[in-house]
Amino acid sequence: MVSPESRLTMLNGLFGYPKDWLRYDVMAGLITAAVVIPKAMAYATIAGLPVQVGIYTALAPMVTYAVLGTSRPLSVSTTTTLAILTAAQLALVVPDGDSASLMKASATLTLLVGTILLLASLLRLGFIANFISEPVLIGFKAGIGLVIVLDQVPKLLGVHFPKGTFLHNLLALLQSLPQTAAVTLVVGLVVMALLEALAVEYTWTQRDAEAWWVRRRAEQGPRAGGDATPKAHAHL
Repeated sequence: MVSPESRLTMLNGLFGYPKDWLRYDVMAGLITAAVVIPKAMAYATIAGLPVQVGIYTALAPMVTYAVLGTSRPLSVSTTTTLAILTAAQLALVVPDGDSASLMKASATLTLLVGTILLLASLLRLGFIANFISEPVLIGFKAGIGLVIVLDQVPKLLGVHFPKGTFLHNLLALLQSLPQTAAVTLVVGLVVMALLEALAVEYTWTQRDAEAWWVRRRAEQGPRAGGDATPKAHAHL
């Protein structure tokens, strides 16, 4: 059983914290914030909520889990799945999209989900996830991907239409293609190309770094009095 002291992971980590780690932790925190905060703001728009809600979801849960959580490497942030599921439920409760009503409904939904998760934790119901088969998860992820793509393509084309079901949005998108904003489309495509180029450059840089490390270990092996090449390859 987990002791109350071990649950305060952050407080335990403050005692005996090496000062040399501070610079690297601050840098890691800034890099993480640069990625997580814009992503959380985008997820808020997918859920149909104001952008500032994404900032709250990026800050409050992380601070809370840092104090009360038990897993240090666990990632705590919003996801596309949560955004899509939240949007689906809020659309049923607040069909007119009123901002104030959406905020009240999202707060209520948050409290209900938190209560259910707390009860599940107390009752040790985590084993239920083992009964969800892999094909079900793959289908669920594929469906979520299609919904997200259909939700974002109109923004890429610069067209607007009332949102509805998946088929309704698909037909509305096809009918709105003649109204595509050329400038918006060009800007979106250029940004996507830049992101893809950065991803490719990062992949090649990582491969070059790994190859350099292997060559270095291979060159140092014979001078160290033995053939370290097989060991280096096995280690990497």
